[in-house]
Amino acid sequence: MVLIFNMRELIDDLNDIKLAIFDLDGVIYRGDTLIPQADRIIKELNKCSIKVVYNSNNSTVTRKTYVERLKKFNIDSTISDFYTSASISSAEITKIKENANIFVIGEIGLREELQSLGHKIITEPVNFNEIDFVIVGLDRNFNYNDLASAQKCVLEGNAKFYATNADPTLPVARGLKPGAGTMVNALITCIGKNPVRIFGKPEPFGIEMILNETQISAENTCIFGDRLNTDILAGNRAGIITVAVLTGVTTLVMIKDLKDKANISEDFDKNLIPDIVINNLDEIFKN
Repeated sequence: MVLIFNMRELIDDLNDIKLAIFDLDGVIYRGDTLIPQADRIIKELNKCSIKVVYNSNNSTVTRKTYVERLKKFNIDSTISDFYTSASISSAEITKIKENANIFVIGEIGLREELQSLGHKIITEPVNFNEIDFVIVGLDRNFNYNDLASAQKCVLEGNAKFYATNADPTLPVARGLKPGAGTMVNALITCIGKNPVRIFGKPEPFGIEMILNETQISAENTCIFGDRLNTDILAGNRAGIITVAVLTGVTTLVMIKDLKDKANISEDFDKNLIPDIVINNLDEIFKN
């Protein structure tokens, strides 16, 4: 683990960074509150000719909404700058089957991404055999009836179970709330099966999609994230440089504990350990 305080050193020392991937919750903002100096840092990175994109496990809102949210924080962006667990899930599902019938536990962000690629959202299945996929994401209106319908689609029909992500918590302005993993585990419990695939971090699908679409190589890319078991794990699995930011759920003590475990256990997944640690984004350009 290296503690570094100057992004220019990172660019020079680690193969000339050309692409910076940012998590959102816990890195750029918490809830409706901008993390101090995040807007300035994004502008500074752009001045250094570093492309900035965003990779979030939050599937509840559309990418257009993310553009509008960052605009309120004085950060300019376009829809194509965002790779959410919803957009990644939709793209990957489309590779499996086009124009599928899907039962969703999730919110507008997931539903609209699926519909934009030609999939049909079935809200009240009558014939459970007609459902191709059950996709579960964060749903703040999660209820028993939807869970029962999802259960029937899988157990009585032929639906395959997929999930956007399995984050146990969601960072907000004042602490944490339940994350998508709460809904995912509820369905696992009542069907006795794990998802065929979880598309969001820590799986590398999103980062691999970003690298492919930007045509920037892994060695020229870094990710800034606050979660070791999602952002950092995904980044290391994808072979990019990982930077842990301590403005979200991770602390320096947690990272030290993981390093200690890695030193005494050959089975420990060292992909959980970031290449670099900074206390906040403001430290990127400090001398």
